[in-house]
Amino acid sequence: MQPSRVLQALRYRRLRLTTKDVNKGYYKGTGSGSMGRHTKHGGYIIEWDKVRTYVCPPLDGFKLTPFITKNMPRTRGQYDNGEIGPKDPALYLSRWKAENGLD
Repeated sequence: MQPSRVLQALRYRRLRLTTKDVNKGYYKGTGSGSMGRHTKHGGYIIEWDKVRTYVCPPLDGFKLTPFITKNMPRTRGQYDNGEIGPKDPALYLSRWKAENGLD
């Protein structure tokens, strides 16, 4: 799609066309196409021909690693207040006041 001749003559010539530059009827969209169709009963049928599939290359001998180190020891919380554990609201408030002070 190209802008009209009036817009080509102005400063908009090399800029991307937006909905604010033109009148009614221009819909830019998001670039996400439909993956199916709606039925007359309100359902949606996925058409697998339209679904995008991404092929991952083989990762044999891949040298990059995740950002999380495996050398860090696992940390676990200790809750000494019975069966409720971390779900106890009183424990949460007391710990929050101890770490953050009073309002």
